[in-house]
Amino acid sequence: MFRLSKGQDPFFAAFAAQAAVAVRASGLLRRLFERPDEREELSKQVTLAEHEGDELTHATIKRLRSVWITPLDRPDIHTLTTQLDDVLDAIDSVAEHLRLFDIRDTPNLALDAARVLDTCVLTVAKAIEILPQARGRAQEILDLCRQIGTLEADADRLYRQAIAALFKSGNDAIAIMKWRDIYEQLEAATDLCEDVANTLEGVVLEYA
Repeated sequence: MFRLSKGQDPFFAAFAAQAAVAVRASGLLRRLFERPDEREELSKQVTLAEHEGDELTHATIKRLRSVWITPLDRPDIHTLTTQLDDVLDAIDSVAEHLRLFDIRDTPNLALDAARVLDTCVLTVAKAIEILPQARGRAQEILDLCRQIGTLEADADRLYRQAIAALFKSGNDAIAIMKWRDIYEQLEAATDLCEDVANTLEGVVLEYA
């Protein structure tokens, strides 16, 4: 049911808007890791982006209930919009923990992980942007999905390195618990990007 027209379908427009908000939030999160002294303001901006994403998600699901003809199967639309929302929720959760934990110094591995997440979200957004042209650009989308998989593997590697370094650091137990939580959330956020990529692969292979 991959029905494409010259004008942008409202569902594709909504996906693109969600992805753009996620890109903005991941960029803010990266800056938060780079400039922890600005954590209060930056975390607030991430939360505002998360609220914006929630509104887009709710609007998409409401539209899904009210229209008969959709560009993709209804379960695919629901899955994709909720997965994009999950990515944004995870980014917000990391930012909130940095603020609540009063993080003032950022280990290099944490900054590396935040940059990988930011790149991963940007790659998701590129794939979402060209989804309406999937019939002619299927391979391009699939290549982007593979890039997301590679970035997720990089995030896994950084997570293992960071946890190992954390327990060798000699930090007190509370500091170790704080950073372990943050590293786990960063890795989980990248996993959620891969979930989006898996859904996009399925959509492209089925419809394009």
